[in-house]
Order: sequence, then C-alpha cells, then structure tokens
Amino acid sequence: MTDNNSSSKDVRLDKWLWAARFYKTRSLARQMIDGGKVDYNGVKAKPSRTVEIGAIVKVLQGNVRKEVEILKISDVRGPATVAATLYKETEDSVKNREKQLEQIKINALLAPHPEEKPNKKERRALLNIKYGNN
Repeated sequence: MTDNNSSSKDVRLDKWLWAARFYKTRSLARQMIDGGKVDYNGVKAKPSRTVEIGAIVKVLQGNVRKEVEILKISDVRGPATVAATLYKETEDSVKNREKQLEQIKINALLAPHPEEKPNKKERRALLNIKYGNN
C-alpha cells in the first residue's frame, strides 16, 4: 500500500473509503456518499471530494455510525491490517458505537421468537392478518 501525501497525488473520498475497507466496492462507497451516509468535516460530501490528513469523516456501516480521523492517504486497497492504519476512530465514536451495539442486542432479545417455523396453514393465517386478505 502506498502512502501518498496530498501534494503529490489527490485521492477521491470514494476511493479512500474503499481503500480503507469501509465499503467492499468503490461503487458502494459512491452510493453511500450520494445517499448522505458519509460526512466530511461535518458537511455532506461528494464522491470526488479530495481527502486530507486530519479530516474527520463520519461513515455509516450497516446500522452503526463511525467517526474517524484520516491519518494516511492511500488509493490502493490492501490487507485489513494495513487499511486500519489509514484512520483512527475517535473516542466518542467508540463509546457511541458500543451503546448502539448494546441497544441492538437488547432489541433482539425483546423481539418475539417462535419455538419453530410456522407451517403452511399458519403462514397463510399470518399473511391474512398482516395484509388483510380474506
């Protein structure tokens, strides 16, 4: 993985997110940015935004929002151990993420879980209740 400073080579935000392994593909990173799921220094970003060292990026991954500071700039996707050196998650972000994960676990425990899968007749009855088909 090459370390590039901003004076020698500009790296787009979507490419950096892909290289830092936040998203599996560049097109997925672009969709997340276009959908408003990524903030760059507190502002809604565009995929073509040039990243800078020290910038704060807020990223939504699954149901969890992370806030990271850019430490290195790279446009090459490498191993996860190397990609993890490109950024540092802020302390507030770690605390908030742990709270979110705990809340998700609590919600999963409170959700109803049947002992077994419903059979065909029971499934039809559930669909009638849900959609009101008679």
